[in-house]
Amino acid sequence: MDFQDVYLALRELLRRHAGKLEVTSDTADCFRLEGGKHPSHGKPFPIAWVAISKSYVSFHHMGIYARPDLLKDISKELRARMQGKSCFNFTAVNPDLFAELEALTVRGFDAFRDAPFMK
Repeated sequence: MDFQDVYLALRELLRRHAGKLEVTSDTADCFRLEGGKHPSHGKPFPIAWVAISKSYVSFHHMGIYARPDLLKDISKELRARMQGKSCFNFTAVNPDLFAELEALTVRGFDAFRDAPFMK
């Protein structure tokens, strides 16, 4: 199955809101943003990424992992796409869910922006 359209739409969503985060992977199947300094080892760490797998396209956002309260108002449809605490899986482009995910992504980035480890 070809997930390129899904990947490109989600990649663009992250790219639009990357701000000062560093793009550490930008390939045909993975786009990753890193930033901050990990509290234990002092190195930048992945904040958000999108990747194509065998069965779906995964969208990961650590801001959501760090602030689970951001998920309280998401739709049942988007929640049904969740895998774990900060990952959403898609097999097709869905403009409504992608718009909701974009709003959630912005709130997740905002949650990280003021964290001490992001300085």
